[in-house]
Amino acid sequence: MAQLWGGRFTKETDQKVFAFNASILFDQRLFYEDVAGSMAHTKMLEKQGILSKEDASAILDGLSSIRKDVEEGTLEISSSYEDIHSFVEAVLTQRVGDAGKKLHTGRSRNDQVALDMRLYTRKKVKETDAALKQLLSVLCHLMDEHRQTYMPGFTHLQKAQPVTLGFYLGAYFEMFRRDRGRLSDIFERMNYCPLGSGALAGTTYPLDRDFTAKELGFYAPMENAMDGVSDRDYLLEYLSALSILMMHLSRFSEEVILWNSNEYRFVEIDDAYSTGSSIMPQKKNPDIAELVRGKTGRVYGALISLLTTMKGLPLAYNKDMQEDKELAFDAMDTALACIELFSDMLETTTFRKDVMKASATGGFTNATDLADYLVGKGIPFRDAHGIVGRVVVSCDEKDCAIDDLTLEELKAFSPVIEADVYDAISLETCVNKRNTYGGPGAAALETEIAGAKKYLES
Repeated sequence: MAQLWGGRFTKETDQKVFAFNASILFDQRLFYEDVAGSMAHTKMLEKQGILSKEDASAILDGLSSIRKDVEEGTLEISSSYEDIHSFVEAVLTQRVGDAGKKLHTGRSRNDQVALDMRLYTRKKVKETDAALKQLLSVLCHLMDEHRQTYMPGFTHLQKAQPVTLGFYLGAYFEMFRRDRGRLSDIFERMNYCPLGSGALAGTTYPLDRDFTAKELGFYAPMENAMDGVSDRDYLLEYLSALSILMMHLSRFSEEVILWNSNEYRFVEIDDAYSTGSSIMPQKKNPDIAELVRGKTGRVYGALISLLTTMKGLPLAYNKDMQEDKELAFDAMDTALACIELFSDMLETTTFRKDVMKASATGGFTNATDLADYLVGKGIPFRDAHGIVGRVVVSCDEKDCAIDDLTLEELKAFSPVIEADVYDAISLETCVNKRNTYGGPGAAALETEIAGAKKYLES
């Protein structure tokens, strides 16, 4: 197979070298971006008088026919070509003759591949954002549905204070909202066009880079041609954002795995998102959550790999940069699949309200509220803290909750305690009087949910 760069060479490339150098097995997924970039370039060349109307029309028709045939499966992308760019140009020349050889005028494979990868990544950023928005919609619905589903909150994986499930899920809503914000930031920074940068120093042809940028939906051309062909910051940012997103999904998956255990029994995962054991018939395993947790490492790996590849590269383009694709493509596919499956699993999960509420009443989750009650009676907080600590020790010895102690038993720890203490440390009071902004109380949670709904509608 003749190479786009073969004129300088007098010997055929060693086949092992060709296979090692070739990228078509993975960069063929850039096919549609390559055709779109070539069509925009052709229109610009015609506009600038660099290509005749006849040649431009032949090239555009040829590119359209190639795209149509690949879509319909009548044209297969062949691995005998070095990359997707040489495949498209070779097939085009076969179909339209010498006009096809003019497509590359004023363009290098360096700015061509930079364009294709940027277009593809931009598309994936949008797809990831759409999947995240759907996950946030599921979370918002569950927050609304579980405003009064009481459960324990934890620190150090020990019961701390009572909250509601709606409040708990709101924390993850905020994480994924920030993930969307990062994607938006990335889009704003990356949406500039490298086409027209040439190999690294532009071209002597009178290109209209503003035209091609707008034709392809970019804000403007990239300011510096060297940067245009060698920049992969946008991809590093995207992989970084995906890594943080996967970390959030992994944390949430760990919660689901714990909640699904016999010790917690907070959730019942739908059969469609669980698997069984080949030997233990009673098992119902949270495989989707476990796989999301496990696949997080793959996404981290792609980020570290590209950071390592880029760290020692002098300007401008180097063949090392071909390694920006395989692991990045895998990370994009992995993250998108994880978001979508996790969202579906969460939407079909049953939350066992009775078990969650019973758990919230144990573990002395109302101890802080008893201390606050004593403060309200005039006792300094540090003294109140010590009193409640002794109450907890006593309850541990008796194997009971604070609420189970009689008024006389409670008064033995402090004479200021009155009958109103039971209302003050009830589960409902403990949650609903926490109405500072961002808290789990009914009024504060109402504000949070209203804000979440407004955000999703905007």
